[in-house]
Amino acid sequence: MSHHHDSLLARQDPRLDISDTYLFRGSRGTVFVVNVNPLSGDGGFHDDESMYEIKVDTDGDAVEDITFRFTFSAYTAYGPQAWQLRRLDGEAAADRFAEGTPLLTGVTGEVSEGPDGLRAWAGAAGDPFWIEGSVVTAVKTGIARGTAPDLTGFDPARAANLFAGTDVQAIVLEVPDEALGGAGSRIGFWATSVLATDAGGWRQINRCGNPLLNTLFDLEDSERDIDFNATCPAEDVQRYGPEVLRATERAAAAAGAVPDPAAYAGHVRDLLLPDVLRYEVGSEARFAVDGRNGRALTDCAPEVMFELVLGVPVKLGLDASAATGVPRSVFPYLSAPGGAR
Repeated sequence: MSHHHDSLLARQDPRLDISDTYLFRGSRGTVFVVNVNPLSGDGGFHDDESMYEIKVDTDGDAVEDITFRFTFSAYTAYGPQAWQLRRLDGEAAADRFAEGTPLLTGVTGEVSEGPDGLRAWAGAAGDPFWIEGSVVTAVKTGIARGTAPDLTGFDPARAANLFAGTDVQAIVLEVPDEALGGAGSRIGFWATSVLATDAGGWRQINRCGNPLLNTLFDLEDSERDIDFNATCPAEDVQRYGPEVLRATERAAAAAGAVPDPAAYAGHVRDLLLPDVLRYEVGSEARFAVDGRNGRALTDCAPEVMFELVLGVPVKLGLDASAATGVPRSVFPYLSAPGGAR
């Protein structure tokens, strides 16, 4: 799985579960995609007691400098949800009590447009993520045990996408490049979902940058009071770096393809932490072993992450055709919903 149901709180309310994020060049500007509520897409988005945030780091310190914040009206089965988009900059970008500047309003299922090419859409879409269940289980088990993945029973000819025919609720935001510093600027992106607390504050429920990070390294541990989804990327190296080092060194050593597993583990830690999706504004997105620049809808992220951690290729026996639907060439780019209801 990518980040599908990767924490207890997200499983309790899938509307707040961020399953995937994507970042790529659109027809007008830079496109941010945040997928939530995986496996069916039922129930829409959470209401105005929650917020969905697109966090953008513009100076490389893994701290948000810009936040694009979406809020939604209550879901009903009889009509669309209304939504509002605000932008927050500087210190306000990290302040969940800050009001920000209103940018757009709209309703689910319809495109809303603003000045200079700004546009947004939210609604049900086919899940663009694909993965083979037995392969990811073997890889996860190998990383956890420090052994090579056991794929002796896997038949690539019978490979099947674990999420075939399922939908998500998606937020798609296309921002003019100039609003992010212009073409050639380097940005980092992650998404968060937050929920109002009874005490009058906000609790971060989920966050997502790189695909599969929390899934492969199992960074949730309630017994040790470790809640990856409640923390911020700027803390990642200190909090989670030791576990990524330990697990990667053992897994890479077991796979037997790298000459110095300890040095290799340090390299992987530095690639994956902080958990931020990096991108050069205006360029073609590509999430690959030999270079990561955003993430396109058809990039095979699982195979990339498996090879990064293990040091050897692990094939799924699948390609983008296994995903639910075919991405559209026009905004909002995701495929139409076609999965379970």
